[in-house]
Parts: sequence; C-alpha cells; structure tokens
Amino acid sequence: MLRAFKVIVDEILSIADFVTSRFPGRAGFVLRQGFFKIRVKKAGRNLSVGIGVEITGGKNICVGSNINIMKYTSLYANNKGKIMVGDNVSINSNTCIGASNGGEIIIKNNVLIANNVVIRAADHAFESVKKPIIKQGHNGGKIVIGDDCWICANVVITKDVAIGDHSVVAAGSVVTHDVEPFSVVGGAPAKLIRRRN
Repeated sequence: MLRAFKVIVDEILSIADFVTSRFPGRAGFVLRQGFFKIRVKKAGRNLSVGIGVEITGGKNICVGSNINIMKYTSLYANNKGKIMVGDNVSINSNTCIGASNGGEIIIKNNVLIANNVVIRAADHAFESVKKPIIKQGHNGGKIVIGDDCWICANVVITKDVAIGDHSVVAAGSVVTHDVEPFSVVGGAPAKLIRRRN
C-alpha cells in the first residue's frame, strides 16, 4: 500500500514538473522558481530557472544564491549522486550536469557555464568483453570546478577532474585531466594554451 502511494506521488510530481517547467511568461518564471526550491535539497535566493529545466534526484542537489539556470538544462543526481553549486553561477541553455550513479559534482562560486556543456561524473563500466556494456553498471567519480571559472560552449568534462580557480576552458574542449588554477586550456583532450597571471 505504501509503495503504491509513493508511485502515485512520484507520478503527480512528474506531471507537475512537466507542466511547471514549460509554463510561459512571468507566471511560469515564478512557478519554476518555487517548484525548483521544493524539488532540491537546498536552494538559496534569487533563482532564475528557464523553460524545460529537468531535475532528477533533487534531494541530492544543493544550490546557492544568485543562480541562473537557462532553458533545457538537465541536473541529474539520482542513485547516490551529488551536485553542489555555489553562489553567483550562470548555467546556459542545453547543459547536462550528471552526477548519477555515485558521482559528485562541485561547482564553486562565480562560475560561468556556456551552452551545450556536458559535465558527467560517472562513466559506463566496460572492463568485461563477455558482458554487454549496458549491463556492467557505472563507475562514479568526482568533478570540482573552482571559483571564477569560465567553461565555454560545447565543452565536455569527464569524471575525476578538478578545474582550478580562475581558469578558462575553451569552446569544444574535452577535459580529461586536472587543470591548474589561472589556466586557459583547449582541445581534445584539453591542454594548456596559456596562463592568465
């Protein structure tokens, strides 16, 4: 009986999420802001949540104040994942931040994330050739994006990466290794282009 009730509540939340995330105009802005605060573990003040923002595992997501999440962005933190976002962070359209399957993502303060960015803190396991990859599960990891960073458009950040404070990741880069503070990196895989200081 309790399980059936939980399923019904989850369905109602899913419907409310769908309707709220697509509601137009000023009323939609207010509804999305309020619903976002209900769905996540912790949210600060001055939130701006765009149309079509998707949240999975909200009880594992904490965001600070002065956050701008633009349209069609996805935040995934189910299956023991964690997402923590600091203050004064802007996340542009169509970005995917995925910490599901035991991953952890920490985005510190004053960070700019451009559109079409993928930040994924877990990978598919693929060690066995005797078992399909889809059945091998995931390997969770951690991603930390330091203070005052700019992650440009179409960047991919893989698990077990730390991007140092005051760094810039150029458009189209794939970050597979740590980035030192005050760095400008680019390419696939991303390499140092120059130092900011």
